Amino acid sequence: MGVFTRRLLLGFVISAVAVGGAANLRADDPLASPESVGFSTEGLKTYQQAMRALVDEGKLAGVTTLVARHGKVVQFDAYGVQDLETKTPVAKDTIFRIASMTKPIAGVAMMMLWEQGKWTLDDPVAKHIPEFANLKVSTPNGEVPHTKPMTMRQLMSHSAGFDVSAGYSKMNITDRSQPLQAMIDKLAKLPLAAQPGSDWRYGPSVDIQGYVVEKLSGQPLDVFLKTRIFDPLGMNDTGFWVEKSKADRVTKMFTYGDDKRIMTAPTQGNPASKPVFLSGSGGLLSTTGDYFKFAQMVLDGGEANGKRLLKKSTVELMRTNVLADGVKVDLYGPNYNIEGIGFGLDFAIIMDPAKANTPEGKNSFYWGGAFGTWFWLDPTNDLLVIGMIQNVSGSTPTGGSPQVRPLSRRLVYAALVDPKK
Repeated sequence: MGVFTRRLLLGFVISAVAVGGAANLRADDPLASPESVGFSTEGLKTYQQAMRALVDEGKLAGVTTLVARHGKVVQFDAYGVQDLETKTPVAKDTIFRIASMTKPIAGVAMMMLWEQGKWTLDDPVAKHIPEFANLKVSTPNGEVPHTKPMTMRQLMSHSAGFDVSAGYSKMNITDRSQPLQAMIDKLAKLPLAAQPGSDWRYGPSVDIQGYVVEKLSGQPLDVFLKTRIFDPLGMNDTGFWVEKSKADRVTKMFTYGDDKRIMTAPTQGNPASKPVFLSGSGGLLSTTGDYFKFAQMVLDGGEANGKRLLKKSTVELMRTNVLADGVKVDLYGPNYNIEGIGFGLDFAIIMDPAKANTPEGKNSFYWGGAFGTWFWLDPTNDLLVIGMIQNVSGSTPTGGSPQVRPLSRRLVYAALVDPKK
């Protein structure tokens, strides 16, 4: 597959957009002046060119990036194609599978119910899911009882004792043809992988949270998210599936051939088909602009358009580390452990930027998706960054995709030349 040239894609470039408030983001709005909020125009241009170069070099099919500070968008670019065969350009309204960037949205749904008094952080999970009342814990010497029941705090922070997702691959606990109850029934028959609270394992916790949302609200997860989050924020292109009229806006999935060049992935799925299993862990599709509306609401302490979705103190709780001492966030194995990182309620947290070797401000919180989408919120500098690509294994250090996340962090903060503005 040939390298995309700048000339070929010049007509596909989307510059874009600024905004006075999160839900007013529109494609035809002008950019805010970078200098007005402490950024360098040249610095942001360097960031944009670096991302576009990955497309020009054939390492990515397409990419979107958005940078905002003090609620003003100063960079929003879409470059490349969403289909290698038709050369349909990536646009501001291209729809991506955001995978695990679904998790913070599910977390906000959970905290809405927490504010209503439907659950507390110290509740045993079994209070809300009785099937989990007598779970055993797997050890090298056989199954043993749990020392303390798992709590909702642990369920919200991947430390409830469930295994990593790969540990359940043979059991197919997230069978997309079955409802969430089927997952609960399967997990109720299996031992935990660790004593609750003793280890951080990235597994089915947020799918379980989605089940809790349904049970405590009395609504299907898609209905709750639409009525309580998406509609109030104007996230009109976000959901577990897309209308057929929007299907041509969904980007293809990509991977790499033997020559390490970008190619269309052999399996695509049908984004216009409503899934039976509504995955709070990773089932949503969205656009960069829609996700900005959500992210800005969270960065603003739970408020958008003069409406409050969450209390400011609730958002602060979500970005407060709840892991026990000595429990480390371990996403890609021990070789990729990062010091200085904590985990709150469905967000990872930069507790010590120096130890984490990252330029983000202290207390920045973030997550990303398996197909390479990423975002972070920096309350110290009042800025947010969102990026979207769509590669199989796009988030893993060994998946073949360019490491866009550390690149974006380095270049965005290099462009922030006057943080006091």
